[in-house]
Amino acid sequence: MKKFKGCCNVEAIISIDERGQFVLPKEIREKMNLKKGDKIALSTIENEGEPCCVVLTKADFLKKPIANLIGIKGK
Repeated sequence: MKKFKGCCNVEAIISIDERGQFVLPKEIREKMNLKKGDKIALSTIENEGEPCCVVLTKADFLKKPIANLIGIKGK
């Protein structure tokens, strides 16, 4: 979809259903190598104190940086 210079890519436009759920498109799941049972961390970005963006990250990618941040060696 749309590419923004030095920022991010809009990969898909998705809808939220009446229960607040959404489905990640198959192409995105495949691109990210997401499998059943994988954990996803949801983070928000604020603009002038208001949440404006949601970022989904494979939880496995956070393990090492967080371990380093809190001083756990060998993780």
